[in-house]
Amino acid sequence: MIMSRIEARPDEETARTGDLLDRLLGRLRGGLPADAVLTDPDVTVSYARDMASFCPAGTPAAVVLPRTVEEVQHVMRTATALRVPVVPQGARTGLSGGANADDGWIVLSLTRMDRILEISPVDRIAVVEPGVVNAALSRAVDAHGLAYPPDPSSWETCTIGGNIGTASGGLCCVKYGVTAEYVLGLDVVLADGRLMSTGRRTAKGVAGYDLTRLFVGSEGSLGIVVRAVLALRPKPPEQLVLAAEFASARAACDAVCAIMAGGHVPSLLELMDRTTVKAVNELAHMGLPEATEALLLAAFDTTDPGADLAAVGALCEAAGATQVVPADDAAESELLLQARRLSLPALEAVKGTTMIDDVCVPRSRLGDLLDGVERIAEKYRLTIGVCAHAGDGNTHPAVCFDAADADESRRARESFDEIMALGLELGGTITGEHGVGVLKKEWLARELGPVGLEMQRAVKQTFDPLGILNPGKLF
Repeated sequence: MIMSRIEARPDEETARTGDLLDRLLGRLRGGLPADAVLTDPDVTVSYARDMASFCPAGTPAAVVLPRTVEEVQHVMRTATALRVPVVPQGARTGLSGGANADDGWIVLSLTRMDRILEISPVDRIAVVEPGVVNAALSRAVDAHGLAYPPDPSSWETCTIGGNIGTASGGLCCVKYGVTAEYVLGLDVVLADGRLMSTGRRTAKGVAGYDLTRLFVGSEGSLGIVVRAVLALRPKPPEQLVLAAEFASARAACDAVCAIMAGGHVPSLLELMDRTTVKAVNELAHMGLPEATEALLLAAFDTTDPGADLAAVGALCEAAGATQVVPADDAAESELLLQARRLSLPALEAVKGTTMIDDVCVPRSRLGDLLDGVERIAEKYRLTIGVCAHAGDGNTHPAVCFDAADADESRRARESFDEIMALGLELGGTITGEHGVGVLKKEWLARELGPVGLEMQRAVKQTFDPLGILNPGKLF
């Protein structure tokens, strides 16, 4: 609809662009409340990007904040009619650029669709809109004696829709699994505005292809999730946490392998390297043991967590732990978990900017990855702290750098890529829970291979033939 620069003079192009913008805003406002369409550039710029570094973003033509499914359908029908790209957004806590907009796009912010529609203790499900905050859902189901286990570190602010879009994980994945394992069914608005339901409300169901799983982790590239049926679990007992100090990251990783090989099922198994421990202490003055090379946190929410912690403590000591300290109560356990949740903000404070990698490797190669990250940090003369969901091999190496220093920024990007290459070399994946977005799409092609990439693009073409749903993401 907009003539190319070759075909049109600058004034003609500007006029045509302005005409398209007028038509777009006119159509949007024709089916939406007045406060649902934002166009002030000083406001819309705050919706342009998520929290990822090195990911380009532009100025959206409009930010739309719908409250109903029908309003989302209206937005997509308008976008299809005028061939305008749409990027769906939640709380923009993502770390891969998957929610970044470009010039002239529609940002579809789903944060106002924040109702918990149903909680069923009998069926053990919750039906929610995409803008529900993860922690709000957890607290709501807790009142019914139930739990929604997925708990990303940003759980106090991230939304269920964003969690579904990136197939996010969290601290409890080692026992309870990731978001994909709790999404039973979805209502999705397709690119052309049609509404499709997938999945089920039942405990079992194998009718047809599993389109629900297809949408989980699709980063808004196949459709707009407007409602989700989520599985719940009975609320577990309060967990107790053990902290083990190690003289090397390799020894801590050996302990992780021993714990998992021994058949133990911790509710949490997290690792913080010495750089991360120091950063957390500097940010929050928590008194963590900075002399340690690695701090391993293990938790159990069983009926007898003390016995489980004792068994795991013995394995840690056998692997070379210099000190093992079990928490005395739930309050002390929560303090240790708070330290882990502060890891990424603390590392960001080291230099002002971080690139947070998301490499996941087989547990048996976890030590190799941490050793490799240390070598990469030395090679590029950078501070790289690692915190990890060690129980499932998902690591978050955070490259700390000064964004105002061009050379340091270059080295940060190169080190980030080298960490991803190392992850693939060790039989891992470039992302365990953050998604691909813009940041890792070149690496996705390497991981999938040409045939896998071709099939993924064919799926995209089927659901979004015009290519208007979050274009430029994934591949």
